Amino acid sequence: MIEATSCGGVVIFRGKILVLYKNYKNKYEGWVLPKGTVEAGEEFKETALREVKEETGVSASIIKYIGKSQYSFNTPQDTVEKDVHWYLMMADSYYSKPQREEYFIDSGYYKFYEAYHLLKFSNEKQILEKAYNEYLDLKKSNLWGNKKYF
Repeated sequence: MIEATSCGGVVIFRGKILVLYKNYKNKYEGWVLPKGTVEAGEEFKETALREVKEETGVSASIIKYIGKSQYSFNTPQDTVEKDVHWYLMMADSYYSKPQREEYFIDSGYYKFYEAYHLLKFSNEKQILEKAYNEYLDLKKSNLWGNKKYF
């Protein structure tokens, strides 16, 4: 068994959530949240920001840590147990550009219920729900977008 760690972001701009559509040789297809593998010497926050930037072209800022999801998958050689650390992030515009080299063919910002139903994996849906509730709480307290919060 191989253990792997990734980090990603639930990126929000004006109440809408950034999601990516991946199509890898028609074998792996669906909407996902941006995330990727931690590189040597990198902190989880740095990984999350870098992966969001690489996969979507978005320069986001971290608002807070949301939590961890776990899943496993099989490769021809082994079983991979993966931990993913998630952050609630804020974007500064609706701009996004999917990373073609990683087989992302579309990206965009969607209302919560649209993003929730688009997402392929239940663990990402749970993280989205948690992150969006945090966002709503911050908004209610007038802390969303308030630089004093950081």
